[in-house]
Amino acid sequence: MKVPIKYSIGRALVALLFLCTLTGNCLGATDYDQLFRRSSDLMAQGDLAGALKLLKQVPAPAAGEEGGPFVSSRMQAARINAALNDTDKAIAECQEVLTLFPDNSEARNFISALREQLKPGWHTVLSDTLRFLPALGKGAVMTLVLALCTMLVSPLGGLLIALGRISTLKPLSSLCWFIIWFFRGTPLLLQLFFIYYGLPALGITFSPFTAAIIGLGLNYSAYLGEIIRGAIQSVDHGQMEAAKAIGMSYGQAMRRVIIPQTYKRLMPPVGNEFIALIKDTALVSTIAMVELMRAADQLFNTYFNITALALAAVIYLVLTTIFTFIFEKIEYRAGIYEHR
Repeated sequence: MKVPIKYSIGRALVALLFLCTLTGNCLGATDYDQLFRRSSDLMAQGDLAGALKLLKQVPAPAAGEEGGPFVSSRMQAARINAALNDTDKAIAECQEVLTLFPDNSEARNFISALREQLKPGWHTVLSDTLRFLPALGKGAVMTLVLALCTMLVSPLGGLLIALGRISTLKPLSSLCWFIIWFFRGTPLLLQLFFIYYGLPALGITFSPFTAAIIGLGLNYSAYLGEIIRGAIQSVDHGQMEAAKAIGMSYGQAMRRVIIPQTYKRLMPPVGNEFIALIKDTALVSTIAMVELMRAADQLFNTYFNITALALAAVIYLVLTTIFTFIFEKIEYRAGIYEHR
């Protein structure tokens, strides 16, 4: 059976047109690849302007065509313009992409980042402060709770340790000496680790808050015990003899005569210890407590923004300043300063 010549020629033309289309597409893709490689080479050589000219040669895709090369070229051009501090041109490149592809998240996010850079520095700091303060405020409240609870526990513990240390009962005095020796001679961080992570191996488990109060309370009780002991022994021995001479027992003499005279001597060192306590509460972040330092560290690791750490430092300074002022007032009321 013979095939008409016209029909054969038609089929040949269609086949040739199809091959040309495929060849054209492949050549186009190859051209784009070469263009991107050349632009990368120019950028590596520092010729950013030349790289921009090459990238701008990529045309906008026609209807139904692949838009990947166009998007890649315009986003790369936007990055180059941003590196050249030409923010307006960088935004314009992204807008070209969004005109054809409104849902392109890369271009949208890049524009947001560029516009954020255009804002003044104080505006950025203010927005970061407003964003971080709620979390830091919760951490600061926990820091205050830990400090206040320890302030309630440790003076009583320190007084008992001090009285036991100067007791004539040798076993009691030795026990109090051991407590002071151990808790002053080992790091507070190690003590917190042992209470929270070590005691569960012995069947004793505490919540993070309870473990923090126990660790801070014992540590500061040991330090305050020595401070209180020194203040008690600084009172002239004749005071005790005079109290006993008028019929007071040892307990009455300590409660009514000796200990009240130690207040003046106690205020400065005790105030220093409690100021240090506010900063030492940061160590409880190692036992899963979210206080001020832990909150600041979490924000920094999430946003890589130094503002979170700076705000934490400011809050610590505010807290220590408030407590310093309070203890200065207490010292003044206790008569630590001479009035002239």
